[in-house]
Parts: sequence; structure tokens; C-alpha cells
Amino acid sequence: MTKLALLIPALALALVGCGEEPAPVPAPTATPTPTEPSLPAPDQAKFTEVFAAACPEAEPVSTALCRSQGLQGNGFVCDYGLGNDEYRRNTAVLVPGEGDWTLDSPETVCAPGAE
Repeated sequence: MTKLALLIPALALALVGCGEEPAPVPAPTATPTPTEPSLPAPDQAKFTEVFAAACPEAEPVSTALCRSQGLQGNGFVCDYGLGNDEYRRNTAVLVPGEGDWTLDSPETVCAPGAE
């Protein structure tokens, strides 16, 4: 029985070493390089500036919060309040323009009664 006990592990080792092929070398993959955003994300000050330039007749922006459109677009959706209003009741979209942010549809946002 001892000869058989020694023979089984020796056969197992012999079979393990046979027929093994070296693993294929994985093909190198291209690493994506992160791109720098062309414009910094708009904050309340930037939205206030863009809104005042596009809608000079409107009340000044009192509060604003902009969030990315994510996969839906390359702009920002901004909720804002005008005048003495502390609530963000209005919505506008900022999109990249000629080196700065611009309102997506100023004719709609700036229209009387749009607020």
C-alpha cells in the first residue's frame, strides 16, 4: 500500500506538468486620456452674469443652482429665483458658446411672464 501511496502523487505531478501551454500575452489596450473641460462648471455668480447679459430687462437673479445635464447633453440646467424671491422657481439651460456659457433659448427665458 505504501508503494501505491507514493505512486499516486508522483503520477499526479507528472500529469500536471504535461500539456500545459504558456498563457497568451494579453494585447495592450489603449488607455483613454482624460480630457480637460473647456469651460468650468457655472456657479451662481456665472449664471447671474450670463442671465443679466442675455436678459437686461429682467429682475436680477437672487439665487441659482446649476447641475450638469449628464448624458443628456453638454450643458447645465440652472434653477433660479429673481428679485426678492428666495426660491428657485425658474429654469434655464446654459450651453457652451464662444468661449463662455450662454443661455440655450434666451427668447423663451427672457420673455415677459416667463419668470
